[in-house]
Amino acid sequence: MMHECPPAIDPIRVKSHRRWHARGLIIRTFTIGRIKLRFEHLVEINDPANPTLEPLTADQLWQGLVLRAESPELFMLGLDRAEIVERGDGWIERVLHFGQANIRDRVVFEPRRAVRYESAATAEHAGGTLTMIIETPGPGALLARFIYETTMPNVDASGDDRYAEIVKSAYHEADLDTVRKIREIAATGQLG
Repeated sequence: MMHECPPAIDPIRVKSHRRWHARGLIIRTFTIGRIKLRFEHLVEINDPANPTLEPLTADQLWQGLVLRAESPELFMLGLDRAEIVERGDGWIERVLHFGQANIRDRVVFEPRRAVRYESAATAEHAGGTLTMIIETPGPGALLARFIYETTMPNVDASGDDRYAEIVKSAYHEADLDTVRKIREIAATGQLG
């Protein structure tokens, strides 16, 4: 289900952005001790009405998203190292090392449109998917849509969504950091 972004969202004002997206985007499915979550949010990359924001091209955003997949150490705090262990036409498989925890994932590229991360659940990691989609809703406008599908422990069967909101907030902050890092790299001329 696609959701329309309310007008004039300031992506830096996370609270108002998060509050709008909090409604109806958590899908709870109770399984044995786990809850399935699906949530999404938009990050505004270019705002034609904000002249202080240096615009990025869709190609720069695409290159930045590919760089995030191929060099995740530039984007992820706490990542000790990353290895690309296999590569195919339009995908890579990686092993991410966080201390003693190792996470294997597959990243699928839909050129100039989307990057999808897929990981299986393990004892160390909940697994799930993250899809990053480039959207160009109008002249000069550029958005990145982040869609998460994952599981988490069923910590409160009463319907208390505080834990889910904490997870959403952490993912949203990480996505804002991703966009900030892409802007920083683009400013050096490395993304075309």
